[in-house]
Parts: sequence; structure tokens; C-alpha cells
Amino acid sequence: MRTVIALVVLLAAACAPSEAEPFTPVDLSPGTSSPGSADGSSPDPAGTGPRVETVRVSPDVQVVVEWPAVTDRDTVEMIDAFRDYRAGSFRSVVTGGEDTAYYKVFHDEAVMEAYRWVKEFLRQRRSVRGVSRVYALNVVSVFEGKGAELRACVDETGMRLLDARTGKAVRRQPDWTRSPFLQIVGLRKGDDGVWRIKLLEHADPFSEGAKGCLR
Repeated sequence: MRTVIALVVLLAAACAPSEAEPFTPVDLSPGTSSPGSADGSSPDPAGTGPRVETVRVSPDVQVVVEWPAVTDRDTVEMIDAFRDYRAGSFRSVVTGGEDTAYYKVFHDEAVMEAYRWVKEFLRQRRSVRGVSRVYALNVVSVFEGKGAELRACVDETGMRLLDARTGKAVRRQPDWTRSPFLQIVGLRKGDDGVWRIKLLEHADPFSEGAKGCLR
């Protein structure tokens, strides 16, 4: 396991579309998904079935989330936090670090780890464009109602790393980001009842869990 804050999105070789092409979640048949929201609003916690949600981070960056068929409010709030982290950290990158709203989804010292990831993009004068997809979301364990582990597959092969000064894709796109990876998210429920991210890791790309993200 390695922390994903230090890694994430130094992205794939294929050119990314400016719009997310339609696709079908693994737990849906064609035609049953509802349109995603443009502002990142979460599904009804009462549960209306699985759907695809599109969060438009900028004109050139989207985060697409395949929601599982969940009815449990805690699970919805955990996925909300993870989605807001994914979209919010990209938003911070494309705004040159000006947007820091994603801080609120982190618990205590984890905020600084998240900031270091964004800061590395800014230091190297890098930005991104394209579509990041999140799917196969699953809460695998809950500890006394206060701690939980969420697992999700993340596919950023539809993204490109850019030179922030020119807006052009950098010549060398890292190889390891050319296939989906398994994200492991540790969350903690605060005294205010809000689930926040405590830890981010990713599974070894050769592990069985990570292999399950390929499709």
C-alpha cells in the first residue's frame, strides 16, 4: 500500500474528450441511469436506485461517479465525501490553488496531505483536462459506527497532464496511470455527525482487488 495523495493523476496517453461519453454502470442495464448533476449534488439519501453522476469541475474536467444502489444514509455521505475530494482537488489544481473547498471533507492532519498533492501540481506548473471515472464503490467495513473503509475503482486513463502555462499536454505521460487503480479510503464520523476522510491509500496494481477494477 502507498498513500495515493502522493500519486494520483499524472495521466494517461490517450487524448481526453471534453465531454464524458455515455457509459453503463456495472449494476445497471442500458437506459436505466438518470442524468448526473452538474453541480455535484448527491443522490437522495432515501435511495432512488443507482445512477451516474457527472460533476463538472471546469469546462475541460469532469468527474463521473457510478453510484451503487444504496439506501443507507451513512454510505451515501461517505461517497459524497470521496466524490467531493476527487472533484475538489482537481478544481484546486485547475484554479491554480485558489479553490480550497475540498479541505472540508478531510479530518485533521489529512488536510495537509491533500494539500501537498495539489501543491506538487502547482510547483511543477501542471494542470489537467479530461474525465476521471469512479465506480465499484463499496463500504467494506464499519467500526463502531465511527470509522469506516470505503473502496472504489478510479479510472483516469481519460485524462491528460498539461503544462499550465501553455495548456498543452506534456510530452511524457506517466505509464502507471494508463490503467484503473483501486482507491482505499479511511473515514471517520465526527461528533457533528459528518463523515470525513482520514486516510487515502491505493492497492498494489497487481493485487486481486486492483485487477477487479479493469474493464
